[in-house]
Amino acid sequence: MVSIFLRLTLVAVLCTITNSFAQQGYKTLTVNDFQGTPRRSNFAAVAYTNCSISYNYSVKRIKGVFRIDFEVGMVMNRDRSWLDRTRVKTPEMLAEVLRHEQGHYDIAYLQQQEVLRTFNRTQFGRDYSMVIADIFNRIDAKYQQMNKDYEDDTNHMQNRAQQAVWDRYLQKKVSNMPPLTAAM
Repeated sequence: MVSIFLRLTLVAVLCTITNSFAQQGYKTLTVNDFQGTPRRSNFAAVAYTNCSISYNYSVKRIKGVFRIDFEVGMVMNRDRSWLDRTRVKTPEMLAEVLRHEQGHYDIAYLQQQEVLRTFNRTQFGRDYSMVIADIFNRIDAKYQQMNKDYEDDTNHMQNRAQQAVWDRYLQKKVSNMPPLTAAM
């Protein structure tokens, strides 16, 4: 009994140490969020948004039932996100670029929220660490594909009609986020 408790505590501490990031709430991007150095070899990209999603948890076992408390964070990595200011010629172009990059940020935010909601509504057994990793990986794959679809559909913001469709879709998803306790 003591051995199991010690292992669970050690796993929870290790996960907290290795997976913790500073957490931020939802935000609207500005030019100041892009502090990284532009990569000129990256096809014709004018900007790049880099977000990280992380989780940590603590485990308590009470009468054979596992209670797991989660923190799921999302951070826009300003030093890895960049905007090639030399190629942005007008305030209108800057607004378009920021709107497109906001879409990448919104997708990361939606992923963070889905991970948190899914973790919170799942009941866990002894295999909780494997189940947690599986949930995260499944949701991550879904949103990686969504990011790819976003870039393909908008042709890196060049297809303005598709960009407008995605803008409306993502804004609606973010605006209609269910409460954390609601099922998805």
